[in-house]
Amino acid sequence: MPKMLPVPALPSRRAVVRGAVAMTALTAFGSRRVLAGAGRGAAADASAAGSAATGRTVRYGPVGAFSFDRLKAEAAARAAKPFVSGRSPHGAILDLIDYDAYQKITFRKDASLPLAKTPVQLFHLGKFFQEPVRVHLVENGAAREVIFERSLFDMPDAHPARDLPDNAGFAGFRVMAPDLKTDWLAFLGASYFRTSGPYNQYGLSARGLAIDTGMPTPEEFPRFTDFWLEAGDGQSLTIYAALDSPSVSGAYRMVTRRTTNADNVHLTTQDITLELHARKDIQRLGIAPFSSMFWYGEGNRAQGTDWRPEVHDSDGLAILTGAGERLWRPLNNPPRVMTSSFVDRDVKGFGLLQRDRDFVSYLDDGIFYERRASAWIEPGEGWGPGAVQLLEIPTDDEIHDNIALYWTPEKSMKAGDRSSWSYRLTWCDDVPFPDDLARTIATFAGKGGRPGQKRPEGTRKYVVDFGGPVFDGLGRDDVELVVTASRGTISNDYAHPVVDQRRRWRALFDIKASGPEPVEVRAYLRHGTRALTETWLTQHFPET
Repeated sequence: MPKMLPVPALPSRRAVVRGAVAMTALTAFGSRRVLAGAGRGAAADASAAGSAATGRTVRYGPVGAFSFDRLKAEAAARAAKPFVSGRSPHGAILDLIDYDAYQKITFRKDASLPLAKTPVQLFHLGKFFQEPVRVHLVENGAAREVIFERSLFDMPDAHPARDLPDNAGFAGFRVMAPDLKTDWLAFLGASYFRTSGPYNQYGLSARGLAIDTGMPTPEEFPRFTDFWLEAGDGQSLTIYAALDSPSVSGAYRMVTRRTTNADNVHLTTQDITLELHARKDIQRLGIAPFSSMFWYGEGNRAQGTDWRPEVHDSDGLAILTGAGERLWRPLNNPPRVMTSSFVDRDVKGFGLLQRDRDFVSYLDDGIFYERRASAWIEPGEGWGPGAVQLLEIPTDDEIHDNIALYWTPEKSMKAGDRSSWSYRLTWCDDVPFPDDLARTIATFAGKGGRPGQKRPEGTRKYVVDFGGPVFDGLGRDDVELVVTASRGTISNDYAHPVVDQRRRWRALFDIKASGPEPVEVRAYLRHGTRALTETWLTQHFPET
């Protein structure tokens, strides 16, 4: 498995908070708050054109040539200049558009932008979204900017947004179903974006780039300043984006496709290509980053002060290493901020998954955690040496994004450097691994020792359930548990088939270790020399 290295963790960074609005109202971003996006105000000169639906007038800027090569050249030129903040000069007005006021603003359906089977609606600025972005439509190598006007939005007569000028700009956009009743992809805030996943329920977010995540210094949040949208066949579109921050300028292309099977389960793939130009030295670069939430699950129920059995957007980290080993690391709500680094070369895949799809595990019929998307990264050409890094932040509520994940290359970027990356991001039910290995079904933890006997102090028991057809035909004496720990003592370790549960095996062991430092534990089941399961990992905290 990849070597685990200690990484300095941020001492005081709170969870990334998402911004604001319910799926049935304005945005697709649930109940958490998002860091706001960025960009420049819209141009004043414009020409008129019809909209996607009933012909409401949408104004566009002049036609200009556009290509990805042009966008990359502009990113290089921008990196040679000092960074300029894109924050709106109308902050005094935007501060009045809080959560409740934002809910009262709606984009007019008959102004939806005409992108074939992927019509687009735009987000308004607000208290939590004070850096406007520019949005352009692309066709046949030519682009036109969409001009912001208040008439594109419905709002009450006395709403503070009516005091904004007509060049205020947009906060982001969302891609709608052809009937305009639901959306399935949204870009809103910094470089955040996400989809409604396989079951039409938003959950974790992807980001364009992460800089200095989990460092003792403040994290930097690059922002998408401009978007160019080009329609494709069916429910597909290509999204081009300019990224900017004090440290880096970048150009992105995201070829996005959504398909639906006979069971109405959706699969969204995004083939992403990016080119970065560094303005200054970057200590920690995060490629293909995610933000998610994990409060508690079956393995840390004592931390759950809510009535629901489990509360999380994702329940584990999956990695397919460069050597082909499959790893599963259940997420933690740790006693302090922790950054784990899974060192590898040419990693084949990684992502945050929501494996538990049983409603009974959550019992929440309002926000449906069992429907949250899993997200999986498949790198393009070899990414070379580096590490998958997982940041876990303590939380006592579901409103905070306390989980971050990304790939950090071994070679850091220096001022003047250029680097290019490509990967496929898949929003799915589960990672499309073959069934040659059993997967982790559940992880439990509790007091160590044996029932009916005095429980030894400082000992914790872990119970890990694996499931899969690989167990067919195997008996109790055919399967061996292999468990190791970076320090401490392992005892009472064994495995057995779960009674009356076909293809489900259980591994149990106790661990005793002292001191405040976490213990790295790994376990798997084997038959002779053949591995039967993926490798299960955990970070054990003796202090708990």
